[in-house]
Amino acid sequence: MVWKEADITGGIVVGHDGSRAARTVVRVGADLARRLGVTLHVVRVWHITTAPRPDSMVGGFVPSFAEFEEAVIADLKADCTAAGIRDEVDLELYALRGQSADRLVTAAQNAEMLVIGVRGAGGFTGLRFGATATQVVRHSPVPVLVVPNIPE
Repeated sequence: MVWKEADITGGIVVGHDGSRAARTVVRVGADLARRLGVTLHVVRVWHITTAPRPDSMVGGFVPSFAEFEEAVIADLKADCTAAGIRDEVDLELYALRGQSADRLVTAAQNAEMLVIGVRGAGGFTGLRFGATATQVVRHSPVPVLVVPNIPE
């Protein structure tokens, strides 16, 4: 299986999981990137079951992975705009298919820092610290900032 890789060197990597809390995480990462004068790399790791639906997904037709990736990028663009990310930050968006913790750790291996939410879209609402956050903190080769769930 061939995975598309994010070729990231330097900057702040933000993990975006598609949840409502991700907008806050993006804002925190953007503020850091702006203050440090570095690129903000927003990464969303997806599966067909977690990705936004492409417009071509109708009546039993399953779109290609490329169409899902385009839908993920469009969703990221919209969310970054809604989070107030403007031209003052150099912004790069990535849609990576696979297992969230592994893909985030790999994407951030040459970054300055990785910013993630404390927990996202997983099904266990009582958990204070999600499975992805736990794995990222344990395995990240760079410092990790874990942003708590802050109501908007």
